[in-house]
Amino acid sequence: MADEAETTSNPKIRTVPLDTPIIRGETKIESIQLRKPGGGELRGISLVQLGQLQADALHTLIPRISIPPLTKPEAMALEADDLLACGIEIGDFLLQNRRRTAAPEQ
Repeated sequence: MADEAETTSNPKIRTVPLDTPIIRGETKIESIQLRKPGGGELRGISLVQLGQLQADALHTLIPRISIPPLTKPEAMALEADDLLACGIEIGDFLLQNRRRTAAPEQ
């Protein structure tokens, strides 16, 4: 995951650099941080769909856990490579620590 996104000193927050920045007025957002989602932030979202990195599930969750907060239209406008990078980090958040450390190295 380290090549996809920089891990901050807080393991519950990941920084994802965007290949295609988000333009919000005169502000250019070149990276976003994602917080580890809590149960309430996952309401109405299928964990199976998140695990499969389905775009609709990611579009719903990213605005709930992003810093700066993205709007749903901004999340939907993310380029596919940036959406996938966010999805990979979200998927890693959903693994239990013991499963993450037990995963075989590739």
